[in-house]
Formats: sequence, C-alpha cells, structure tokens
Amino acid sequence: MKKIILLFSAFLLTVGIQAQIQTPQASPFQKIEQKVGLTDVTLEYSRPSMKGRTIFGGLVPYDAIWRTGANASTKITFSDDVEIGGKTVKAGTYAIYTKPAVSSWDVYFYSDANNWGNPPKWDEDKVAAHVSAQAYPMAMNVETFTMSFDELKNDEATLGILWEKTYVGVPIKFNTDKTVTANIEKVLNGPGANEYYAAAVYYLEAGKDIKQAKAWMDKAMEMNKDPKFYQLRQKALIYAKAGDKKGAIEAAKKSMELAKAAGNTDYIALNEKSLREWGAM
Repeated sequence: MKKIILLFSAFLLTVGIQAQIQTPQASPFQKIEQKVGLTDVTLEYSRPSMKGRTIFGGLVPYDAIWRTGANASTKITFSDDVEIGGKTVKAGTYAIYTKPAVSSWDVYFYSDANNWGNPPKWDEDKVAAHVSAQAYPMAMNVETFTMSFDELKNDEATLGILWEKTYVGVPIKFNTDKTVTANIEKVLNGPGANEYYAAAVYYLEAGKDIKQAKAWMDKAMEMNKDPKFYQLRQKALIYAKAGDKKGAIEAAKKSMELAKAAGNTDYIALNEKSLREWGAM
C-alpha cells in the first residue's frame, strides 16, 4: 500500500513539474504597431521558419488559400478607413489570407478575423478587399516568415510579405491628406456651433466668466438653426446666471416645448422647476 501511495505521489509531482515547464513556440508571435499619417495600424501574426524545407510550391502549395503565417489568422487593424485595391476598407480588424503563385499572389483582407488558420468555409461576401500583387524573387533566403510596413509616406504604405526567396508588396492608401485638409479648413474658418456651445457650457459649469459664456452661447445659437431641447436648457441656465431673466425664461419655455415633443419628462421637469423659480409659472 505504501509503495502505491509513493508511486502515486511521484506521479503527481512529475505532472506538476511538467505543467510548469514552458517551451518556445515553433512559430513565435509578433505584433507590429505602425502609424501611417494619422492612422494607427496593428499587425499580428506568427512566424514559422524554413528549417531546410522548400516553402512555396512545397510546404505552402501554389494556387491554394494560405493562412499567411502560422497558428491563428494573421490580423491587421486600421483605426481609420483605408483604400486597398481601389476599394474602401472600413476601420476595423481583418484577417489576411493569400493564394501564392510563382509570379503573383492573390491577397485577401477578410472581415472574419476569428478563425484559427483558414475559414472552415470561404465566404466571398466577407472579402473586404482583394489585390493581385507581383511576387519578386530575392537573391537570398529569408529564413523566418516576415511581414513589414515598407515605403512609408503620409498617404500610403506597402505591406511587405517575405519568406524563402520571395517578396510580395501590397500597397495601402490612407486618407491623411483628406483629414488634414478638412482640419485645416475647420481651424482657419474659425470655431463652429459645437465648439462655441461646448466652451459656453464649460464656463458655466466651471464657474468662469459668465459674460463670456453667454457670448459664446449666443454665437452657438446663431450658427445652429435647429437647437435641441438640452442645448436650450443650457442657454437658459447661462442667461439666468448672467442676470438676463427674460432671455432665460424664453429659452426655458422653448426647451420645455421641444422636450414635450421628444417625450423627455426629465427636461420637462427641470424646465418647469426653473420657470417657477424665475416667476414664470
């Protein structure tokens, strides 16, 4: 009986030790974060090595969908919309699949990025973009599968795929110029209604210059031809604090009218309370 107990204890000890042993992954994981213009791009993939094997046309068959790496799907994430192969690809995460051939590769950006390797069933409706890219031969082997961001510019970058003696580059266009131009025009044209409104409300809540808050609120209302009930509520509060009771009552009544139309009982009650305090009810 003692021998059995000792053997069982030794077995449990061995299992415990083995459970704590960590070994390197055959295909190590890599995560790359790259800023292109104003867009954040994140690439996540696993990196198998050649280890003396023939890769393309051998380990990775030609003319068949490949997971583009190892283990889980290779993923790329864009913080803003981009353009790939003439198509707009919305901000989000995509799996990258490829179909290698001798002289060119088909590269797919697939909207379902939760597969382990290839999808169980390929769905063309999930292909957000598809590019045919030339496969360039290289003079020397790249031992470990590598992906990179090359030829970085404000508005574009090339997603590089390298392994064995092959390089494939996928051009990606970014909307940097459009975004920057819009920001420039916005700043040079001066603040808009939202900026004036936000500044006025901040000054009210922070107890700062109420006359300045009132001036900014007037600017916001001049530019906003269809103010919402909650915006008029803030106008009423600013006017009241600035000593313009008549203007405060007028804004509160309009706010309450719009709140009733929207079915917002909270703002109806708030305006009624203020109107009673200001002697208008």
